[in-house]
Amino acid sequence: MSRPPSHHFDLVSHWRFAAPRAQVWSALSQPESWPRWWPYVREVQTLRAGDGQGLGSLRRFRWATRLPYEILIEVEAVEILTPERIRGRSRGQLQGEGIWLLHEEGGHTDVTYVWRVQLAKPWMRWLAPVLAPLFRWNHQGVMRAGARGLSEFLAAGG
Repeated sequence: MSRPPSHHFDLVSHWRFAAPRAQVWSALSQPESWPRWWPYVREVQTLRAGDGQGLGSLRRFRWATRLPYEILIEVEAVEILTPERIRGRSRGQLQGEGIWLLHEEGGHTDVTYVWRVQLAKPWMRWLAPVLAPLFRWNHQGVMRAGARGLSEFLAAGG
């Protein structure tokens, strides 16, 4: 018996920076600045500020992709543990939950991002079995560009 097609993806990315965790945290915890260093982030709008750390904040992200397709999502910060973890829930074209994890050791900061994304659009769900490799390829490229951009941003003192 075959399994029904999955309508979610677990996407995992690992980044390493020659920078202190506080500097990496500062860049990641201020998404409004992401378009300055992350080429695929076109725009970030704050819809709700949240508390002093950003908990409860709600932001709308407009992403470009490696495909001829833009993605618009809203992300609410549901957990913040400075400077170790940021967890958010997304809704819109892609729904799910993502978590940024930061760990400093030996002068480097390791960042892991895990995103469990649900496919919201019917055409995406219908084509998921065929398009899954393309979705992963797209995500990996977007994340690699973010790692490069953030590395350059941090090296410039950002």
